[in-house]
This record gives sequence, C-alpha cells and structure tokens, in this order.
Amino acid sequence: NSKLRHVEKDVLIPQIMRERAKELCSDKVQAFTKCCKETGFLMVVKCRQENTALKDCLVSYYTDPAFYEECKTEYLKQREEYRATGIKKKKQKLPSNV
Repeated sequence: NSKLRHVEKDVLIPQIMRERAKELCSDKVQAFTKCCKETGFLMVVKCRQENTALKDCLVSYYTDPAFYEECKTEYLKQREEYRATGIKKKKQKLPSNV
C-alpha cells in the first residue's frame, strides 16, 4: 500500500530529504560551520558567501522532483519493513560537526 498520509507527505519525507541533502552538501556545511566558528559574532556579515553556497546546494535538492521520489521510495521501504517486523529502524546520529 503506497498511499501516503498528510503527515508522511509533509513531515516525514521532507525530514528524510533534509537529512540526505545535508549529507550530500556536507562540504558546504563544513565550510559554513568552520567560518562561523572562526568568525564568532561577525558571522552574519563575514560568512555570507558560505551561507549562500550552502542554501543554494540544499535548495537544489529540496526542489528536485527526482530527489523527492527517491526519498519517498526510501520512506516507503522503511515503512514496509516496519509494518512487517514491528521494529523501528534506528536513525544514525551524525557527528555534531557535520
């Protein structure tokens, strides 16, 4: 059954998209994080370039219909596995510097 509830379409699948996009844009996430740590309070002004690059990378994934379908398929697979076994897949915790 591949029917999706409202919460699955609007919350759970976008959550998978955000996590995967952060992984795929990890170089830009690290550059922005490094800039913020080095700059301190002036990060708003000094890290604009890194912030823009990060936003552009993330938005490119968020607006890609093929990426949405890929994440939707991944979610449906996880949901099917959960329904069959009753065991929730544990999320892998990313290191705090990513």
